[in-house]
Amino acid sequence: MSTTTNAVAPLTTQDADVIVTAARRAAEAAGVTVSVTVLDAGGHLLAFRRDDRAVLISGETSTRKAYTALQLNAPTADLIDAVQPGGLFHTLPTALDRPLLFIAGGVPVHRDGRLIGAIGVGGGAPEQDHAFATAAVEALA
Repeated sequence: MSTTTNAVAPLTTQDADVIVTAARRAAEAAGVTVSVTVLDAGGHLLAFRRDDRAVLISGETSTRKAYTALQLNAPTADLIDAVQPGGLFHTLPTALDRPLLFIAGGVPVHRDGRLIGAIGVGGGAPEQDHAFATAAVEALA
């Protein structure tokens, strides 16, 4: 009897370097200083970079955005309405041990249709952070 494995390569530190570099370049091209966090599928930190000129809190922001995108397997930009009163996840942020952050800039990373990690970008306007994170994930493909 043979078994079929549907193994998917995990997110590596080399992948994380590609993601961080792409996000940083996109931010620099826009004249924005950011912090970038990359988590693996288990929520472990693979890479973090904070530009010296970025606001200190942007590091925590990028990490929470990545964690939120990973936990809910969706871009944080798509979840903003869900946490408003009456939204699907209105009570979710208080139900978890680690607070989630529903501000654009967190994007899950998939390989072969499976969730392998997430990126969070903080420091710019939410729309900018989302664009930088999306560009970084696309650079990995």
